[in-house]
Amino acid sequence: MHPRGQGARSRDLERLLTFVDAVAAVAITLLVLPLVDLAGEVHSSRDSVSDLIASHAGRFWAFALSFIVIARLWLAQHDLMRSVIAQNRAVVACLIMWSLAIVFLPFPTALLPVGGDQAVTKVLYMGTLAIASTFLALLAVAVGRTRSIRETEHGPPVAPAAVTAALFTIALVISLVFPVVGYFPLVLLVATDFAVDAVRRVPRRGRDDMA
Repeated sequence: MHPRGQGARSRDLERLLTFVDAVAAVAITLLVLPLVDLAGEVHSSRDSVSDLIASHAGRFWAFALSFIVIARLWLAQHDLMRSVIAQNRAVVACLIMWSLAIVFLPFPTALLPVGGDQAVTKVLYMGTLAIASTFLALLAVAVGRTRSIRETEHGPPVAPAAVTAALFTIALVISLVFPVVGYFPLVLLVATDFAVDAVRRVPRRGRDDMA
């Protein structure tokens, strides 16, 4: 079968992906709106912008953290859908649920500066990230098991999204068990690539041992 280019994508899939991209854009817009509102506190040139930023440093930190996370998750979703040329119910369901998690994220993000130490906020924030990554893993499975909806012979790897979901969950557990660490466990995401490589080496070692 001659592989078809992305120009051969179905109209329904293009509309769905446009919707998903718009949801991510709306989520990022909702993240920055509280920062825009802060500008209203500067009434004249005599008001210190530096003091304003310093007094609301938590909001800027929360925005930066969630922006990076949403961008990372969107790029992962984009990579998973790169070879997809048609949709099915499983793909649609996974993308819709992923979009739901992404557009919900600004809510727990807004709670971080004022209630970030509360267990409920941690569950809402890191739990939402874990759910979004889980649906990316399910999306990879849905795309991989249906050859007719993609233009490549092999489906996308499941490991990156699955490992990311696991790391978000681990970060949540660590943060709940050891509240003093706050959201620092999210740096575990830096280890995603190393964890994925380790997961991929396990079957390979098994095959080598059998040989």
